[in-house]
Amino acid sequence: MRVFEGLKFKRVSTPIHKLDPRVKFFISCIIFITAILFNELLPLLILFFAQLPLILIARVHREWVQSLKGASIFAVMIFVMNLVVGYMSPTSSFTISFSLAMAIRFLVLVASFSCFFLTTSPDDLGLALEQSRIPYEFCFAFTTAVRFVPVLANEAQTIVDAQRSRGLELEKGNFMKRVRNYIPILIPLIVSAIRRSLELAEAMESRAFGAKKTRTSLYSLKMKSIDYFVIILTLALFLFAVYIRMAAAIPRIEI
Repeated sequence: MRVFEGLKFKRVSTPIHKLDPRVKFFISCIIFITAILFNELLPLLILFFAQLPLILIARVHREWVQSLKGASIFAVMIFVMNLVVGYMSPTSSFTISFSLAMAIRFLVLVASFSCFFLTTSPDDLGLALEQSRIPYEFCFAFTTAVRFVPVLANEAQTIVDAQRSRGLELEKGNFMKRVRNYIPILIPLIVSAIRRSLELAEAMESRAFGAKKTRTSLYSLKMKSIDYFVIILTLALFLFAVYIRMAAAIPRIEI
């Protein structure tokens, strides 16, 4: 459940938190596109470690590391799958370094969006989506999902602890046995999620959700000069990365 810790907003007064949520989302998208551009290990490692100053300035390094620890199991699976495909196909270009690069690419994506969610309030995120002229129903659904993921993660951890106290051993047995061990976790979690969604729907209906087509907001987001500076800087770095991709010879690290 640690990966979901990276989706839980942490309220701290830092320069990163004060940035406009649209700017932070723009940075995350640029990191995502840049990670897709490269298959080599070296640029992906640079992209990963380039996020460290942002994390340290935002003072969310502890939660950020927790999310990476939770995502590491998926990174290992990506590495193993790419490695197996490479060995099964002799003509394939899949190597250890390529498999490692794919795993690092996944961690880069998790790291960037983890930083975004850790430093962006769901209220500000919903407001930014509304001001971007996205229909309010979609904004509400997205922000609700973001709010509920950490809640469900905490609930899942509570169910795991309760089942373990009753003698359930999740790490015992072969692979299929371990998969079956998670059924007593999933069933109460799904039932709880459905019950929570029904309660939310009733609360929305009782408050006449959607009765008024035109909505007003108490607050409005305004871009500052620092936001425009960060956008220009991010665009410049992205264009430099595109230039490196298209014109420069990227050194390969072969393992």
